[in-house]
Amino acid sequence: MRFMNVPHLCALTLFYAVTLSRLVGIPTVPYTSSSDEGGFYSLAALKSLVVDSAYTESRDEDGETLIPPTLQEFAATFVDDLYSTLALNVSVSVADKAPENSVFLTLGNSSEYTDASGTQTSEGYTLSVSSSGITISGASALGAWWGTRTVLQQGVLLNGSIPYGEGMDVPGWRTRGMMLDAGRHYYPPEFIVEMCSYMSFFKQNTFQLHLSDNLYNNVDIYSTERSLSLYARFRLWSDSDDVAGLNQHQNESYTRQQFEDIQSACVARGVTILPEIEAPGHALVIVQWKPEIGLSDDLSLLNISHPDTIPTMKVIWGTFMDWFHSKTIHIGADEYTANASGYNRFVNEMADFVSETGGKSTRIWGTFPPKPEYDNIDTGVSVQHWEFFEDNPLFDYILNNYSVVNSDDTFYTVNKWSGSYPQTVNISRSFNGNPATSGIWQPFVLDTKNSTNNPERSNPLVLGSVVPLWNDYGANASVYSEAYYALKDGIPALGDKQWGGDLSEAEFTTSFSKLGSSVPGQNLDRAIPSSSSTIFNYSSGSCVSARSFSAHALRTETVLMDQSGNAYDATTDCSLTSEATLAIASCSLKTPLSSKGRDYTLSLKIRVGKLSSGDATIISGADSALMLTPNLTFSASGNYYRLNSTMPTGSWINLSVVGRGNQTFASVQPTTLEDPLPEPGSTAATEEEFLAVLGINGEYFVWAPIAIEAPISQLGGKGSGWTGELAAMSLSSLA
Repeated sequence: MRFMNVPHLCALTLFYAVTLSRLVGIPTVPYTSSSDEGGFYSLAALKSLVVDSAYTESRDEDGETLIPPTLQEFAATFVDDLYSTLALNVSVSVADKAPENSVFLTLGNSSEYTDASGTQTSEGYTLSVSSSGITISGASALGAWWGTRTVLQQGVLLNGSIPYGEGMDVPGWRTRGMMLDAGRHYYPPEFIVEMCSYMSFFKQNTFQLHLSDNLYNNVDIYSTERSLSLYARFRLWSDSDDVAGLNQHQNESYTRQQFEDIQSACVARGVTILPEIEAPGHALVIVQWKPEIGLSDDLSLLNISHPDTIPTMKVIWGTFMDWFHSKTIHIGADEYTANASGYNRFVNEMADFVSETGGKSTRIWGTFPPKPEYDNIDTGVSVQHWEFFEDNPLFDYILNNYSVVNSDDTFYTVNKWSGSYPQTVNISRSFNGNPATSGIWQPFVLDTKNSTNNPERSNPLVLGSVVPLWNDYGANASVYSEAYYALKDGIPALGDKQWGGDLSEAEFTTSFSKLGSSVPGQNLDRAIPSSSSTIFNYSSGSCVSARSFSAHALRTETVLMDQSGNAYDATTDCSLTSEATLAIASCSLKTPLSSKGRDYTLSLKIRVGKLSSGDATIISGADSALMLTPNLTFSASGNYYRLNSTMPTGSWINLSVVGRGNQTFASVQPTTLEDPLPEPGSTAATEEEFLAVLGINGEYFVWAPIAIEAPISQLGGKGSGWTGELAAMSLSSLA
């Protein structure tokens, strides 16, 4: 990256950064420019990152995680981010004071930092910028970490410069984040970790993982047998005999080590994983394991009166309690429609168990508000409000001394299709959400329509906000990345408001257009750097042979030179035919790339000679594989998406796969060896769209678009199930 001097700054950004005494970022940062210096510090001048020697091992003990990183560990991550985001190569050192041209990480007086309720918070920090460098003084190591996010963001937005001045920045609420329904759709560990990185950049600190659930049990039409065979999953895998049979799908589950790695990687960026195991509602997976504890008229509900129900849940939680490194866990307790008194007894017994065995607090979804005639839920259990037909969180909970997390369905998202909820977060509501706050939504706004249902902004019983993404229609409805795209704009937009920022919609649009592609620690877009719209272009005429040595044999390797100018050269162990094409037979072509995200055209001039398998893999990548089954098929995220068409054998064709926004298409066009590959978008062949087929509660089907990444890692290979020839292959960012 080439840094520009201050005169090149966008006038709008400069105006907001200085005139309005705040730094425009996501979230916004209160900031007072230094009138005596009146300039900007160029990050290109940085020589080092220095950690205050008095605090290298300091950790945030007041946050939600039980495994908080040290200030030194946060510093190491920050150095990596400076390089990946701003191309700054600085070293880390320890000293008792800041040298010239350094970022100095230290800790200050934690009592100075208070949230919206006036409660002391460990997540605040002070940013000071002068001609000699930058100092970030945190209320804790975590507070200092959030300050590093501000430095990175301003470096992107202000073209490598930050105005001289000082600002104290404090989050308004303790809980800020998103929830992902991993019960009805598995997500691999690396996806979750990348999502944490994305959230962290916008100062969200909570990623709630919904770890068990089932498709809707339509009791009006399902037989007992059909209910017991319905898609239902428990995502944690243990070899303990105590839970043998609870999880029968090890390949789409998290082992203890995997879950440990997820939590550690996320908390390294300030994000705590909040685990949720759902019961006594949405509990079909438990009933499939132990049918006797299911409610007879709805097997997705537990029969709390059965003597084995609560002991069974204690066994489950007892097995996995030590896996979880959060101070709060979530027992679900959502949408239970049977006896309220039994429900309350269940929650209280489980909360006592969680406290006594794990030393943790318990959270539930709002379902049965307290009433005089009940033995009510203990006020030590926090409540996650989601809909006003279930409760009025102010009058039912807050005024009865319950703590509340705001998950009101104003911002609900259901992946791919819904009869009522959108498929992406409605971010405009965060800027125009409540007349009592001049249109800007924040976590204390529980009701966006009636402000009398909202507490004061300073009410300490409002813990914050978690915005859910649900997978109501199961795993085949979407690929992994579609969860990211559903939240892509929502995480930063809501992150600003969850923190307490006052970003306008216009400011958000301008800022996010730059920041969205600069988030470190992830590549959820599957973006590939390229000097032009052509990312790679291979033809058999660009082959260069080279000898390479392995421990087992001396072999000849052929290099296919990338003619795009990007130097993404491919290699192959396939032989060349007399016509200078690659003969694909138990050999492969490998690129240095893996997947390309949305908006692409992958073109192959190919001749399939023979299919030796019913499931032949033409080309594969980390996120998908293009197959012949024998229909042209995409395999992605554990599911198959088939077209009606196939590919002819024995003749040359141009095969084009096009990712166009949230849709994916393919076309097959006869060609000759002499004809060039068609330019992206110029083919006259008819495109056929890959579609997801969604079963809607056992009543009807919906066909919906599917956005599949281009597989670009390996063509052919031993055991790929086909032989043939390849004459050319290219990838373009045009669709």
